Amino acid sequence: GCIQMIYLDNAATTLIKPPAVHRAVHDALRTCGGSSRGGHPASMHASDVIYDTRDAAAQLFHMSDSERVVFTHNCTHALNMAIKGLCKNLPAGSKVVISGLEHNAVVRPLYKLSAERGIRLKVLPTELFEPEMAAHLFEDALSDSEVFLVVCTHISNAFGYILPVERIWEACKRRGIPMIVDAAQSAGHLPIYGDSGPIWCMPGHKGLYGPQGTGIMLLPPKMLIDTLLEGGTGTHSIPPEMPDFLPERMEAGTPNAHGLAGLCEGIKFARQVDHAESKKLLTYLADGIESIRGVRCYSAPRLFCQSGVVSFTVNNQQSDDVAERLAENNVAVRGGLHCAPEAHRTAQTLPSGTVRASISAFTKKKEIDQFLCILKKVIQ
Repeated sequence: GCIQMIYLDNAATTLIKPPAVHRAVHDALRTCGGSSRGGHPASMHASDVIYDTRDAAAQLFHMSDSERVVFTHNCTHALNMAIKGLCKNLPAGSKVVISGLEHNAVVRPLYKLSAERGIRLKVLPTELFEPEMAAHLFEDALSDSEVFLVVCTHISNAFGYILPVERIWEACKRRGIPMIVDAAQSAGHLPIYGDSGPIWCMPGHKGLYGPQGTGIMLLPPKMLIDTLLEGGTGTHSIPPEMPDFLPERMEAGTPNAHGLAGLCEGIKFARQVDHAESKKLLTYLADGIESIRGVRCYSAPRLFCQSGVVSFTVNNQQSDDVAERLAENNVAVRGGLHCAPEAHRTAQTLPSGTVRASISAFTKKKEIDQFLCILKKVIQ
């Protein structure tokens, strides 16, 4: 079934993994015991696997210290850890500034904090494919002395729009305001500098080609945040509170050594991906969609601030219906709101959302040609 499918839903999860990822997970299932939970070979092997994965992530994300690579279950888990860890001690009335393109993994934890703790949320009207305007909006918003935190997506999961997070961070730094970056769509696609200052949150199962159930939070130097989960860390078991050093402080419970073994291989693969080739393919896809009558394609001129994802709508047709008809023709895309209603509010694509096509290193030009052909057929 899956083999014949044209898979263009990589922004949700990369289905096609490098063979080394499959092998690593399979081997780990046979050989990994509980990491840091025994002096026997199976336990030591699990610890080695996790150490290697931490090291690979630190290298990919230009980090001087791999202990600030914290493993999580997914990007949502990492974002909850970062947001709640930083907001735990904010006074009521504190403002958190976010872009108008955030995923529910950012919006919902903040909404809960606003309901429970009186934290105020300021959503910036971030027009699509206007990075200069976005930078100015954030710079203006940060002149408000009540702003205590900024959370911003690196690449919009719904539209592939790359936000100017480096410039936004410069503005945060000048004011001493912490920043969290949702790197769900950028990890493995764009350069990320884990020492640069923000907290970076990402999944293992998208651009890093790892298994589901893996994620990463990169903490900047000298930052310790409050814990989301407490429990066993395998070492330092006597004190009743979590240790005050990383990564143990943020990693309660038995880690997913099987998944992390696969993630290690996924990261090695991600380092070899030819991004110029991916950009060419995405441009080809966007141009192809744009040329179809009755279809509106959301793309930046020459894709100058776009990566991985192209969204489109079809005149007078529900996005979910179009996606369903494509699925019946063995094309996997995603229709609807992509768990990011804020982004669709900003782009004025509510209530139907868009159809999202997203590529990976395994996407072939031939598949895009077939997809365009099928798309023309199903919207007639």
